[in-house]
Amino acid sequence: MMALRYLRARRQEGFISVIAIFSFLGIGLGVATLIIVMSVMNGFRAELLDRILGLNGHYEVRAPAEENINDYNRLALRLAEIPEVVRVTPLVEGQVMASGKEASGALVRGITPEDIAALDVISTNLIDGSLDRFGDNDSIVLGYRLARTLGVQAGDKVKLISANGTPTAFGTMPRVKTYEVAAQFDTGMYEYDSGYIYMSLAAAQNYFRTGEGVTALEVFAEDPEQALKIRREIIQAVDIRAFIYDWQQSRASFFNALQVERNVMFLILTLIILVAAFNIISSLIMLVKDKGRSIAILRTMGATRGMIMRIFFISGASIGVIGTLFGFLLGLGFCANIDRIKGAIEGLTGAELFSAEIYFLSHLPAKIDATEVTVVVIMALALSLLATIYPSWRAARLDPVEALRYE
Repeated sequence: MMALRYLRARRQEGFISVIAIFSFLGIGLGVATLIIVMSVMNGFRAELLDRILGLNGHYEVRAPAEENINDYNRLALRLAEIPEVVRVTPLVEGQVMASGKEASGALVRGITPEDIAALDVISTNLIDGSLDRFGDNDSIVLGYRLARTLGVQAGDKVKLISANGTPTAFGTMPRVKTYEVAAQFDTGMYEYDSGYIYMSLAAAQNYFRTGEGVTALEVFAEDPEQALKIRREIIQAVDIRAFIYDWQQSRASFFNALQVERNVMFLILTLIILVAAFNIISSLIMLVKDKGRSIAILRTMGATRGMIMRIFFISGASIGVIGTLFGFLLGLGFCANIDRIKGAIEGLTGAELFSAEIYFLSHLPAKIDATEVTVVVIMALALSLLATIYPSWRAARLDPVEALRYE
């Protein structure tokens, strides 16, 4: 009762109450910001991992430059015998210039109809056309952003131009062929939607002139994290001259940058909570100075130093506990409605807050990690409680005689 009464400042104590309110808001906003930022960083990693590994294998077995993997069926069977491997996909890849009403560079991937149907990131995200004609030698499937750049849709023609052309007496002639757009896909990841074209494996072998060979084999395992443990088995199964990359090696700089950014953001945003904890210290010290006479009277009435210390400890702790609870609820609520909030802000300001060209994803993801949220809440509570110890100790050490001497 005494602690809560001291927090309800009278008119002449209004400044102390204002500092307490700012301390409460500082703790709350610090906790909420930490939860939101860490959840968004987790969402980024999860979304990017799903999309990157949804289109690319957990391992890639690639032929050296200017070479092909000719006996790929035998090698695919050897890799498929590894218990954790669920699928092995042969690929023919090559860079082209795609031309419709406009032109743009693109990466062509030759793949069998069965394998593209197994890529859920594509087969379940078609927005125009279908995969029914994908096996034809003159049909392609491309990302919707690339289709928009080229100015084409399902049923239109796209001309592909490869620099690796046919040598002639007058120089190398670029290889040119026209294909019909069978479908468009929307993976939600800008890099793929704006630069990938899929055609049948036979059509790609014919276009890039790889004969019966392929340029790479992609190996899909059951779990990305567990896939890293079977590297030795993959190496032993590959009995030809080839380069072997796992998903971390192929995207090492990208995921390392995400992890470093996540750790730095956590440290920086923790300072918000630390500043709010110092505000609690300053508000309690001012409250102790203001309540000197009241403390002296309580001591003369029989209150022990422990009682006085508990009064001010509860006063400061209540700011920290309520502020942490407010920040916890605010953070979770923000994460649950983050896309609606982003849309509302963009509607009010007219500015694009989350550009797919910059951030690779077409929406703002947020994945709440219960362990991280628990760490943030415990850290905020610990800092808040530590901040109350010194002012409470000073209040308990106040001498009643000195406090009442000039009364």
